Amino acid sequence: MKSLQRFALAVFAFGLLASCSSVRVISDYDQKADFNNYKSYAFYKTGIDKAQISDLDKKRILRAIEAEMGSRGFVKSDNPDVLISIFTKERERVDVYNNYGWGWGGFYSPWAWGPGWGWGYGNNVSTRTEGSLYIDVIDANKKELVWQGRGVGSLNNTKNIEKKEQRIREFVSHILKEYPPQMAVASN
Repeated sequence: MKSLQRFALAVFAFGLLASCSSVRVISDYDQKADFNNYKSYAFYKTGIDKAQISDLDKKRILRAIEAEMGSRGFVKSDNPDVLISIFTKERERVDVYNNYGWGWGGFYSPWAWGPGWGWGYGNNVSTRTEGSLYIDVIDANKKELVWQGRGVGSLNNTKNIEKKEQRIREFVSHILKEYPPQMAVASN
């Protein structure tokens, strides 16, 4: 019975860790845009300045975008094909886990206190910050949004700068896996 409880605890812990580290991504794009013509980019400063995050985190996000775009063959340019903008949202998420069932634990009665088998019930409540990072790709000539990617996931509120930078790179990498849309790549 103890090995079954340990196995269940291990599965629960793994699921919890996996859910905390994942980034859920969704993207949308203009089907009439010709993504094959986009080879260069620049950052849209006006949009980036409006993002409500620290300037240090903005720099981290922009460096991660530069690395991802460079790995796809895009070049940064003063006369770009597309402009890239970002914005963020965050919210507190409250998770409530109800625990009930038979199990090994302590019990209390007016006559005795001690370990034993019995029925139990309890709640575990945790809060975490869930954030969204949006990356917009704007056609520089038409000044129209042609692609938007959004990553949603738990933010690591950590003082460890390396972990923070790694989490930002993870967000950006997952979002930009969707760019350019597969439809554009397939038409080559």
